[in-house]
Amino acid sequence: MAEKTLKHDPERQASLTGVTEGLASADDAAVLAKLGYKQELRRNFTMIEVFGIAFSIMGLLPSIASTLAYSLPAGPAGLVWGWFTASAFIFVVGLAMADLGSAMPTSGGLYWWTHYFASKKTRNALSFLVGYSNTLGLVGGLCSIDYGFALMFCSVIVIARDGEWEPSNGIVYVVFMCCVLVHGLLASTISKAMAKLQTAFVIANFILIAATIIALPIGRAGQRNDAKFIFGTNGNLTTWSPGFAWFLSWLSPIWTIGGFDSCVHMSEEASNATKAVPYGILMSIGSCWFFGFIICIVIAACMSPDTESLLGSSFGQPMAQIYYDALGKRGALGLMSLLFIVQFLMGLSILVAVSRQSWAFSRDGALPFSSFFRRVSPRLLIPVRAVWGCVFVALILGLLCLIAPAAAAALFSLAVAGNNVAWGTPILCRLVWGQAKFKPGPVYTGDKLSRPIGWLAIVFLIFGIVLAMFPASGPNPTPETMNYTVVINCAVWGGSLAYYFIDARKWFTGPKITISEEDLTEEQVEAIREDGIQIEGVPATDNEGEGEGDGTDKEAATKI
Repeated sequence: MAEKTLKHDPERQASLTGVTEGLASADDAAVLAKLGYKQELRRNFTMIEVFGIAFSIMGLLPSIASTLAYSLPAGPAGLVWGWFTASAFIFVVGLAMADLGSAMPTSGGLYWWTHYFASKKTRNALSFLVGYSNTLGLVGGLCSIDYGFALMFCSVIVIARDGEWEPSNGIVYVVFMCCVLVHGLLASTISKAMAKLQTAFVIANFILIAATIIALPIGRAGQRNDAKFIFGTNGNLTTWSPGFAWFLSWLSPIWTIGGFDSCVHMSEEASNATKAVPYGILMSIGSCWFFGFIICIVIAACMSPDTESLLGSSFGQPMAQIYYDALGKRGALGLMSLLFIVQFLMGLSILVAVSRQSWAFSRDGALPFSSFFRRVSPRLLIPVRAVWGCVFVALILGLLCLIAPAAAAALFSLAVAGNNVAWGTPILCRLVWGQAKFKPGPVYTGDKLSRPIGWLAIVFLIFGIVLAMFPASGPNPTPETMNYTVVINCAVWGGSLAYYFIDARKWFTGPKITISEEDLTEEQVEAIREDGIQIEGVPATDNEGEGEGDGTDKEAATKI
């Protein structure tokens, strides 16, 4: 009843939005208040722009180009069908996350959902783990995107010099560092235009896609591969079994279609968030699934049948060699230049997303120096300090570029494994402990499908984590070909849990309330209390604490 009254009493809602005038609509502010937060960021992202930031982060063609080393060893059929199959499973994950994003849209959604649904004994530790895994996973995504940009940028120089120059690891890091710093500067200064720019970023992505799928077949008009080669020719350039080599090709779509949780992190800047967030998730995954399948077919049709020569290209990028073979030097320079420009835009979009996640996590006091990073610029209405905190961490992690390509490649898998844990944990907690507490939003897969979808998503995410840990070349890696993801991610997860049990368990009680009771109507206070958030001066309900994981125990509640 309280929730119904809240939605249909605009005069009472106005009491809440009086302090957030100009930032959000009454409905959006009320939904956020029900989750315990006041509106601090301006809601200037439409549904299309929420989709745009996720699609921009995915950067379809640049991401496929950056990860061809995972898919090409399985042959053209591995490239094509590996993409299609893995993307279908990723869409299932998106459906499970869309259910949660529509019901509870907040910037810290993944760790907030974990805390809300988990059991009383596990909620704080799991929420803490998810928050760190998601934050560092997104920073790893920023590093891998900008590292990919650095390689593409250098490959253009190599093409221009006819393969007679080879960038050192130090040069690659300098390009990477400059890219990250420019992203930090732009994310801090063009905040008001960032939402509108997402439309331009999406257009740039589609221009690149269109140019590639038109130019490559024209350039290879007399040398295109036939359908049997494209769809039925498998390969295995690893020392794994052919079947496992095909599974490893899934790492390309798993990494590429990995930015959809950015829709969740933009929840508090999205208008009509209960619909914009889930539709943004599903639209971005669906678009990458469809257009990525087309791109993979075109690449398989126009690539040289000598796959080893592509992987060992003197240009340092298989895609650069494919462009060069089809279009010559000038064509390759033109499309590779457009490719690294779009890759640059990807990095800017993911920095915006990770800064919102880290800001939300610091708002709840979980990050070091949280009181510093949780501040929102009163002039720009964005978390500028969080932006530069993410830039600093990215520059530190990027030092792996100086060690060896294998160490730098772990940044790709850090994003995969870290985010898979962050995505899967709240879905698992909902299914195991919190199904009775789940109140669907306007976008919902339904009572019959929601649970099977959730379990299938969890199985796939676990498989993706395991897959990301394996050396790509074979079971007997050298130090140069070793996959160091297991080292980096175990340090992230083990370090997070050690930090929690040694110190953070003494003070971390989960998401904190940032609203004050005077900003709320009586109905809003009742709705917040029923959803498991305790407000000072409001007595506990009679049924609180009846079941483990109900989210209303006093230990986990945070008073205003």
